[in-house]
Amino acid sequence: MIHELTATPVAPSGPVDTSPIALTPAAGLDLDPVWRSVVPETRARSNDIHLPISLAYAERLCRAYPEANAELVRVSILLHDTGWGRVDEDRIISEGFTGDWRKAEIRFEHERQGCLIAREVLPPLGYTEEFVAAVCAIIDGHDTRKEAHSLEDALVRDADRLWRFDHAGIALASGWFGLDPATYCDRLAREIVPELLTEAAIAMANADLTRSNRLLKTDVLREETP
Repeated sequence: MIHELTATPVAPSGPVDTSPIALTPAAGLDLDPVWRSVVPETRARSNDIHLPISLAYAERLCRAYPEANAELVRVSILLHDTGWGRVDEDRIISEGFTGDWRKAEIRFEHERQGCLIAREVLPPLGYTEEFVAAVCAIIDGHDTRKEAHSLEDALVRDADRLWRFDHAGIALASGWFGLDPATYCDRLAREIVPELLTEAAIAMANADLTRSNRLLKTDVLREETP
């Protein structure tokens, strides 16, 4: 079942865990067959770091919103960025993280490729056509459209963004955007927190950002303002 998205930010109906994400890695072995089917795609754009951390955040969000279809959220977040493994890797940074990066064609292409991958790997693992279609509906547009179409869609979108607030995400993504960590943390607070669709994700993001700023000493290690 897919749940309609109410007004945002969505209030949680379950517990909200704001502790460091490393304390609650993704649980269970049920998705290991899916992981094994996309190992080559995890080697692009640091997906082998981004995807597991995002899955851990997604599972936290599912505990905060137990009414959501957790299986749909978990499979969708696992596969959402695998399409980066099927595009020109040189264009990922040159086009996907510069200028008006949200509208870069390479981002639309990675979404299309991610849907193709989902359709390739999920049916042989026993997932139904209806489930695969729901996964693809979330993957298609997760980067390039502004609105979420369901609660499950919102949780995937929030989990995809939350990893950026952990120090591992900051270390990788600040380099992709060509920013020092302090400037990137400022950008997270200014641009990404307002994009989050659930109250639980906002609480997690703010807690992570506070910890990351302290850990990375961004109050000191920042570029001088001219």
